[in-house]
Amino acid sequence: MSLQPQTHFSIPSETARVAQVAFPKGNKYIRMRDELGVFYSDEAFAPLFPRRGQPALAPWRLALVTVMQYAEGLTDRQASDNVRSRIDWKYALGLELTDSGFDFSVLSEFRSRLIDGAQERQLLDLMLSCFVEKGLLKAPKQQRTDSTHVLAAIRTLSRLENLGETLRYALNTLAAIAPNWLRMIVPTSEWYEHYGRKFEDSRLPSNREERASEAVRIGVDGIYVLDAIWSDLAPSWLRQVEAVEILRLVWIQQFYVENDVVKLRSAEDIPPCRWKDKIAATGTIILPPQWLRC
Repeated sequence: MSLQPQTHFSIPSETARVAQVAFPKGNKYIRMRDELGVFYSDEAFAPLFPRRGQPALAPWRLALVTVMQYAEGLTDRQASDNVRSRIDWKYALGLELTDSGFDFSVLSEFRSRLIDGAQERQLLDLMLSCFVEKGLLKAPKQQRTDSTHVLAAIRTLSRLENLGETLRYALNTLAAIAPNWLRMIVPTSEWYEHYGRKFEDSRLPSNREERASEAVRIGVDGIYVLDAIWSDLAPSWLRQVEAVEILRLVWIQQFYVENDVVKLRSAEDIPPCRWKDKIAATGTIILPPQWLRC
């Protein structure tokens, strides 16, 4: 994708009118746009994009979505849904009400560009510069928040969602092709509550420790399923099911067992995945290869 810098930042008239009717007293995102304007620019992120090729989505918008996403503790999918559906987000981003937004994977790709280009500090540096310029903050010294913390928190939420969806996809597939066997091995009725609906429909934990605990719980459940599939009591053909193979490979990549304790690998310890060309689609749920970098 190539960058074609945007220089016009006005709010569409219909978006402004509807936002004023819906929020007569404003809200945090409307006030942010009114009082601070646009504190990111496409030029600030120009080094991250080639000059030729398919036009990229406006980086200033992706940067702002990333910050708003962090503020609300949202996954990539939830954030992209907000861009499509929320009036206050469209107002802050200067989008038409009819704008359909973008695929959630774009946010992961943008974060990867920031990190690969060593530009992650731009997220907060530019925002803090705007605060200083508006007299809302003294020149930052020790109060600076590390931008990498913002990216890491979002990455963890998206990783958690995808782990849950990978296991849910495998369980749904098994329920369709081997329902009696699955009923026999499901250990508790709580599984139907945990994996009966999409993880995006649930409010994922915002606390770091709770997120880590939830990821390990999902990991333990996934290993339980894989152990059952590879036991002598399971039909051997289950091991050839694509959803099971994806679960197996993702679990090898994301977890390890030490002294009989399941542990989640750190982001730095994740090995390359061996199914880079595969995509698992479960209805509206898409698990593309790029999620491995989230």
